[in-house]
Amino acid sequence: MALGNNTQRSYSIIPCFIFVELVIMAGTVLLAYYFECTDTFQVHVQGFFCQDGDLMKPYPGTEDESFIPPLVLYCVLAATPTAIIFIGEISMYFIKSTRESLIVQEKTILTGECCYLNPLLRRIIRFIGVFAFGLFATDIFVNAGQVVTGNLAPYFLTVCKPNYTGSDCRAHLQFVNNGNVCTGDQDAIEKARRSFPSKHAALSIYSALYATMYITSTIKTKSSRLAKPVLCLGTLCAAFLTGLNRVSEYRNHCSDVIAGFILGSAVALFLGICVVHNFKGTHGAPSKSKPEEQRGMPLMAFPRVESPLETLSAQNHSASMTEVT
Repeated sequence: MALGNNTQRSYSIIPCFIFVELVIMAGTVLLAYYFECTDTFQVHVQGFFCQDGDLMKPYPGTEDESFIPPLVLYCVLAATPTAIIFIGEISMYFIKSTRESLIVQEKTILTGECCYLNPLLRRIIRFIGVFAFGLFATDIFVNAGQVVTGNLAPYFLTVCKPNYTGSDCRAHLQFVNNGNVCTGDQDAIEKARRSFPSKHAALSIYSALYATMYITSTIKTKSSRLAKPVLCLGTLCAAFLTGLNRVSEYRNHCSDVIAGFILGSAVALFLGICVVHNFKGTHGAPSKSKPEEQRGMPLMAFPRVESPLETLSAQNHSASMTEVT
């Protein structure tokens, strides 16, 4: 009866954990929405030199005119790891040996009166859910960095259009802190103040590294010796080229792209290693006892094994007793 009560109690706790995770996920999405679509968080107005050559690059146009538009980039970033995880989990589940190991690692749990989650569904939901959370978390970190630093894009002076004949820009080495000195389009100026770190670089490397960690940690078939490196390196190369495209179009500095790569890689490594534990199951397979553990066991716990000398002496003793009789 006590075991049954503990099992029922654990089943009742599981929906609470799921509810808490959904609340955290909703809060993350809401915070990302406020950073992206509202002016709740004002960008820091950073000063500049009117003759700074690093800020005089030609205006590359809006983000939609980029070689990699944001809509296409976000769709690829979200769809690629999701498709890889979904196809990989289903394929491994239909392999008998892999399915048996998954059943040992993952237990079928009860989430309600009638809702059951088998090992396949649990792993898919966990891995894709953690990926989505990390994608929104990376977006929040990037937006927070852009708002706090207010780093200027390479084309800032082109869209700012300061009055070079005015008192603020007349001196060659005068540092301008006045945000009202710009006479260009305010929307373009606002976007030009959000350069560090690069959002495209951070999101692309996060998605690529998360997918790469999943592929290298889960796919163990012998026929994948060449397919795995090609797929992983191709994914990482696409993320690297995305960052280079931002530099070549004068939308970000090299330092912005490098910072984005570091931020996205840190989030992906943290989630892959510390949260999903290299995409292993929550319950490890039963391991054999180590010799160090056996040393601490009492001697009576080990089975007694007769030596050959004891066996020979016992036989001689029985033979002598037979002769006497």
